[in-house]
Amino acid sequence: MSEAHPYIPNSAPRIKKEMLKEIGLRDVEDLFSDIPESIMKNSSLQLHPSRSEMEARLQVEDLLSRNVSTREMTSFLGGGVWPHYVPAAVDEIVSRSEFLTSYTPYQPEVSQGMLQALFEYQSMIAELMGMEFANSSLYDWSTALGEAARMASRVTGREELLVPHYIQPDRLETLKTFSEPAGMRIVELSQDRRTGAILDEDLNQKISSKTAGVYIENPSYLGFFETGAKRIGELSHEKGALFIIGADPTSLGLFAPPGELGADIAVGEGQPLGNHMNYGGPLLGLFACNGERLLRQMPGRLIGMTMTRDGISMAFTMALQTREQHIRREKATSNICTNEALCAVAAAAYLSLMGPKGLERLAKTIIANSEYAIQKMKGLEGLKVPLFEAQHFKEFVISFDRTGPTASRVNAELLKRGIQGGICLGNQFPELGQSALYCVTELHTRESIDRVVAAMKAILEERR
Repeated sequence: MSEAHPYIPNSAPRIKKEMLKEIGLRDVEDLFSDIPESIMKNSSLQLHPSRSEMEARLQVEDLLSRNVSTREMTSFLGGGVWPHYVPAAVDEIVSRSEFLTSYTPYQPEVSQGMLQALFEYQSMIAELMGMEFANSSLYDWSTALGEAARMASRVTGREELLVPHYIQPDRLETLKTFSEPAGMRIVELSQDRRTGAILDEDLNQKISSKTAGVYIENPSYLGFFETGAKRIGELSHEKGALFIIGADPTSLGLFAPPGELGADIAVGEGQPLGNHMNYGGPLLGLFACNGERLLRQMPGRLIGMTMTRDGISMAFTMALQTREQHIRREKATSNICTNEALCAVAAAAYLSLMGPKGLERLAKTIIANSEYAIQKMKGLEGLKVPLFEAQHFKEFVISFDRTGPTASRVNAELLKRGIQGGICLGNQFPELGQSALYCVTELHTRESIDRVVAAMKAILEERR
């Protein structure tokens, strides 16, 4: 570089030369001498010519203009990030600089407002999950599950985790990334092809003295409920294993929370609680547990309420922070350092605005909308809806007849009509054949459901 770069400090040739001389080097390349020659790229990078700020802005805006959001296109995608309504008050609260700039306080007691917001979040998540304790958030559902697996192993001294077959594939991969380096093994449980329920005989055969925990999802990735949850929990405890439940928080306004089903640890995704989809992130990992034995092993931060030294005012403090790697390094129970605290504040604001009755109405609306979609789709020739004979929440699987168009082909045709179809499941679970996972929330009106049903009818009739 013959001239100083406007955005790179100390890039002027004279200053670079003085800096190299000071550290005893002749060339910037000497800084990379520890990198093997075999993996070094010696030729120049084929980069586009540099652009001015104005040119770069115009190009980026052109690229962004090609995006289409769920405001312009009806979407039936779910599977981990779902379309939900976010009240304007939630966005207003999390946009305030008091929360935005202190989302991860390293001198925490200075940020009393943030600490109180996170304390309220913990309190509401614990109540929602039916558990004693909740931390002040993890990254997402997948990492919360990974942390739960490692926690179960630490507490029990065992190395196996039993998980359902029908689990979100990325969530399973994240679980393996967390657990396998800790010497854990993931064992898959078979599920009934008709109802989706975990098979009792398979669970009885696989649970053993090596089992650290049994994990189920309620509702499952494919939308159906596990009716034998309590029985699975009781068997887990009989064998000395922990019972872990993953839950969609929007279902808990109506259905039994993990605590009532006997869970020792509860995890879930907090994105539906006042957080936009944001192209798939950031998300919000929910994590709660029962009993002080587990509390001491719980990852992430925990906010406690106390009093000022004079005993006059209520105060909040970061408690049990030593479990984090920036404090205890390799001795910490978790490698989480920062977290999704701003998303947690959004969830706290959302839950405060909704209240218990609001969450109940939300769950009932989602069930009514999804049931309406199921009944309308049942009338289409060439479809089986839902594929599983069970109670569903928010999501359900539709199966396409083998003689008709494939799920991906139907999605492509829907896209031409301005509709985003469900997740194709053929690659994830080949035994389900040509099928797709459809998501219906409070944002899906009867008009939008009627529109996708009419479009699917036309597509199926065209291909007959």
